Amino acid sequence: MSAKRKTEQTPSGEVVEIFCDGACSGNPGPGGYGAILRCQGRTKEISGGEAATTNNRMELTAAIAALRQLTRPCRVVLTTDSQYLVKGMTEWIGGWQRKGWQNSKKEPVVNRDLWETLLELARQHAIEWKWVRGHDGHCENERCDTLAREAITIQSRTKPT
Repeated sequence: MSAKRKTEQTPSGEVVEIFCDGACSGNPGPGGYGAILRCQGRTKEISGGEAATTNNRMELTAAIAALRQLTRPCRVVLTTDSQYLVKGMTEWIGGWQRKGWQNSKKEPVVNRDLWETLLELARQHAIEWKWVRGHDGHCENERCDTLAREAITIQSRTKPT
């Protein structure tokens, strides 16, 4: 599954590959995210976490953190194992906005703060949102999962007792 979304600015010719994943120990619980950015033969890994969060928040945070690394409009292929992230950005977000940030059940959209941040960042780029099956041997997805789980471990160690 992949989808494209129009953006407001013209990106450069370079393509940035982003791979991202989020994880949580308990849901909610300590969480982490990991992302890999690849462009013109260079690779950068980033990760981070929160002491009390959810898996979906970490999935969105991974994409946000990766897009914040970009310093100018780019063509981006963002690959994730989160259907929540891909469908949210390619299918659901327009309806949420039209309905005043309410979902199909007429309830407030969960994680609206992160969706709005992600939408603002995404508008700066031409992004192709791609889904891959998680834990299925996709090299970059597996690495992002490792980064996210390492960030959980760090969060768990720094959690106040």
